[in-house]
Amino acid sequence: MKTLLTSTTLIVSLMTTAVNADDNLDSIIVAAKKEGAVYSVGMPDSWANWKGTWSDLSTIYGLKHQDTDMSSAQEVAKFAAEKHNATADIGDVGFAFARIAVKKGVTQAYKPSTWDSIPNWAKDKDGHWALAYTGTISFISNNNLVKNPPKSWDDILKGDYRVTVGDVGVASQANNAVLAAAFALGGSENNLKPALKFFATLAKQGRLSFNNPVVANLEKGEVEVGILWDFNALSYRDKIDRNRFTVSIPQDGSVISGYTTIINKYAKNPNAAKLAREYIFSDQGQINLAEGYARPIRNNVSLPASIQAKLLPDEQYTNVHPVTDFKAWGKSARKLPRQWQENVLINIK
Repeated sequence: MKTLLTSTTLIVSLMTTAVNADDNLDSIIVAAKKEGAVYSVGMPDSWANWKGTWSDLSTIYGLKHQDTDMSSAQEVAKFAAEKHNATADIGDVGFAFARIAVKKGVTQAYKPSTWDSIPNWAKDKDGHWALAYTGTISFISNNNLVKNPPKSWDDILKGDYRVTVGDVGVASQANNAVLAAAFALGGSENNLKPALKFFATLAKQGRLSFNNPVVANLEKGEVEVGILWDFNALSYRDKIDRNRFTVSIPQDGSVISGYTTIINKYAKNPNAAKLAREYIFSDQGQINLAEGYARPIRNNVSLPASIQAKLLPDEQYTNVHPVTDFKAWGKSARKLPRQWQENVLINIK
């Protein structure tokens, strides 16, 4: 059972000078309490344990909360369409969508007081976005069906089991699985050929499965080896049977990405949204995310042993790569549906 910070302790811990010159945390807290509520999109209780953070914000600051779950693209479109008639204050979007939101001019900047402990690759220099937690492409193997669970892409090529990757060309998780293979096999954001060749080989061998690596299919035994975000894999593992599955990060290379809050430029409760972001990046906010299997972006947070045990050890993440060329990856992702059809699906037996 996690230990919540008391109201006094938390307020003191947040009473440092905010990075933003115009934002004083003392005044933000007072104003947020006066607003009394924060409305989010894409931040439901069940995802990454957002429930823990909303509960803390209610207990400590008296903020009411309501969420409407939607995709990253829908969130950005909602902010842009509603403008001054905003019904949402804050949202949680995939890494690539953060830049889209800024380009559309629908975000406002706020750097939490823990800003300096967020890696440079994971934050906007002006404070419009910062990843709160990461996802890394991983393998989940059914131990009842797979004798030697793979620890690398090379292991998979040598295996005799079927591999489930999901809906490539449509699902972000499946697209990033292709990018992870590309990174491991000598490719890049603008060169997916090594990954396409890899999956084409699996298709020719009759080892590429096209059911989705979702919890229901894993539980039914319809997935031998699945490729998915680590936080999904770990959550599914523990929900079904921890001993039945092995989860690992491919040691010859993977991709690390994540999700970031965006504060609506037109938010009706802007101070509550800023306080929510402040709390998300506090030690307890990061612990809340880890409790939901999401790996915190701040590496100087001490996680309780019970929560640390739910995650993979740090040494599994020594060969993971963030996307650095977003323009190239965007172009590759748009071409991927056709390339997948022409290079991989054509080889299905």
